[in-house]
Amino acid sequence: MIRKRNLIVCWSFIWLLGSCSTAKEAPENRVHTKRVVAIGLDGISVDGYKTAKHPNMDSLMADGVLSLTTRNVMPSVTLPNWTSHLTGSGPEQHGVLSNGWTKERVILPSVDNDDDGYYPSIFKILKEAIPKVKSAFYYNWAELINSFNPRYIDEVSFEGNDEYQNNYGKAFDFIVNNKSDPTMVFLYSVHTDHAGHNHGWMSPEYIASIEEVDVHIGQFIRKLKDEGLYKDTHFMFFTDHGGVPEKGHGGITPQELEVPWAITGPGIRKGEMLTEPNNSVNTAMTIAYLFECGNVPLSWTGEVPISIFESQAPKANP
Repeated sequence: MIRKRNLIVCWSFIWLLGSCSTAKEAPENRVHTKRVVAIGLDGISVDGYKTAKHPNMDSLMADGVLSLTTRNVMPSVTLPNWTSHLTGSGPEQHGVLSNGWTKERVILPSVDNDDDGYYPSIFKILKEAIPKVKSAFYYNWAELINSFNPRYIDEVSFEGNDEYQNNYGKAFDFIVNNKSDPTMVFLYSVHTDHAGHNHGWMSPEYIASIEEVDVHIGQFIRKLKDEGLYKDTHFMFFTDHGGVPEKGHGGITPQELEVPWAITGPGIRKGEMLTEPNNSVNTAMTIAYLFECGNVPLSWTGEVPISIFESQAPKANP
């Protein structure tokens, strides 16, 4: 992986350097994105992903790299993990320790904040690096937005009652309307997690919830292809945790902490499995890398799994 911790040491040589860097410098990029569409499905376990029939996701992943061993952060609950995906940091840095976190209910203060008191997210990094970037956040679990500053997001849309289909339509319209601008879209649904809680992970209802959304993902992808917006888009797929048959998560078992993670698009290796270690905190760093953001906060701990790129094929063992 690319090591990002390029801290400039300022001791007796500060007179020569002039000042200390306050951000991590991204390495020279070999891939540049027009847009990123991040599909987030809550509570998808590796076993659930392997068992469910999802031909549309399979077709999408055939154009990219898939990991079935990506490690999420602890605790294996929803808000801490989605925050980690989109802020390049773990709870130790961003301070989101539970689903009940709000700016007004803080137990562990974050190590870094923007002017409004939010830990810096990928949406902030993109807006500051690329002022004309357009970003959108589509969700159907009300608390999900709590840890992200909406000031840096151009369109925020909440859909209640576990519905998500209208948000898929809104996301498509947003991409078409902003096709001339760099675009970042986060497209999320919680209905898969709720199926696990209500019926049990690996229950027929849980598997059906994955297969159901695959149909809508396929329709979404086909519409983008019809508009000529597929080939220059990077797609990512990730989740926040798995689950155990006893209708729960939050523990430290592999079934809860190891999840699917995938990426496709220009310059990404095709039909490959990611073999290097990967973590949810790498998601935002990878997005920043794709958009060629020059700097990310020093507080971010994520790294880029560089072997996902065609130009970085793994070296043969001696």
